Amino acid sequence: MTGWVQGEVREIRRWTERLFSLRIDAQVEPFLAGQYNRLRLWIDGEWVARPYSYVNAPDVRPLEFYLVTVPGGPLTNRLVQLHRGDTVELMPRASGLFTLENVPDARDLWLISTGTGLGPFLSILRSGGCWERFETVRLVHGVRHADDLSYRDTLRELARERADRFRYLPIVSREDTLDALRGRITEALADGRLEHAAGLEIGADSSQVMLCGNPEMVRDIQARLRERGLQRCRRGHPGQITVENYW
Repeated sequence: MTGWVQGEVREIRRWTERLFSLRIDAQVEPFLAGQYNRLRLWIDGEWVARPYSYVNAPDVRPLEFYLVTVPGGPLTNRLVQLHRGDTVELMPRASGLFTLENVPDARDLWLISTGTGLGPFLSILRSGGCWERFETVRLVHGVRHADDLSYRDTLRELARERADRFRYLPIVSREDTLDALRGRITEALADGRLEHAAGLEIGADSSQVMLCGNPEMVRDIQARLRERGLQRCRRGHPGQITVENYW
């Protein structure tokens, strides 16, 4: 397949004033959990396109994307106004290396995200790969406000279904919230609260860590983990940390 393909909007779910999920029917090629596509619209006389990670498992349709509107953002501010039956264009083939296929084996898998960086981890959790390869999985999702904890019902249900292997760890930085840690992910890692809540320690001999979200979080968590002997995964040099900056 070449060029762009047309997709049809099936549903828009508004989580908050700024956060929303978009479900689209489109004929795209198979993809790996953690990869992204590009969406585009014709806006003010030109095509505007941006990359967004898949939220759905590779074998599930319609396609799903998790987005946030930003002030002055030409595409997301238009995407959020779409309705069922409207059209949007996508690339036929996915891109990206932020997949389990590029993560070495370990006992434990940590998925650490902020904001819409949760998206690719939802796809990974909904596919079979992480459950086949890792004994335990911990998902960390850091947000500013409790209302920003999109998909929490889905994640809590998964935690109930896989209680012996999976734990969902929401962190809210600007308010106290029942069933969530307070503060930033870096603070919770530094003072031990994150691992205490997880019932698991992050170690170079036992853990693989995937980081997705705000570049500041990605940088700071990497620095903390390097102090423990964990290293970034690079081509030809397997490590314990895989990263993707994601706003």
